Amino acid sequence: MTKQFVAGIVGAPFGLKGFVKVKTLSGEIDHLLRLKTARLRLDGRERELRVAESSSMHPSLVMRFEGYDAPETAKSLAGAELLVDREDAAPLLPGEFYVEDLKGLAVLSGDGEALGEIVSVVEGGGGDLAEIRLPDGTARLVPFRGEFFSDVDLEGGRATLRNAWVLE
Repeated sequence: MTKQFVAGIVGAPFGLKGFVKVKTLSGEIDHLLRLKTARLRLDGRERELRVAESSSMHPSLVMRFEGYDAPETAKSLAGAELLVDREDAAPLLPGEFYVEDLKGLAVLSGDGEALGEIVSVVEGGGGDLAEIRLPDGTARLVPFRGEFFSDVDLEGGRATLRNAWVLE
């Protein structure tokens, strides 16, 4: 299982004290407001910074990091990914999953036949869609809902489709 998630993207400076806007990827911010330190990844390099202040600005938040006390210095953080450990990630409701945990799951038919692998989950107009790579390399999108998936077993590394014909 994934131990670290991208929880947000650092945006432009906000105000004169070195705050930056942070767009959350989950839409939830309470868990990020509790962070005392933040791990930022920019251009393939990670650094850990102490959070000096954070505040809600629905639908996003603003954060100020120690050592970045002016818009000019805070601007250098723009575009960085805000990484959080699993225990600091947005809490899940029953039946919810972190997208990163779904990637790589084997997709099986009800009788155990291997059908493909989940390579991504994308947002669609009617909800999330599991992108499934078939053995021939092609991909199909299947609504990630109970009507299509009868079981998702993260520990076992598999997701079971109710009807294999949805991949045709």
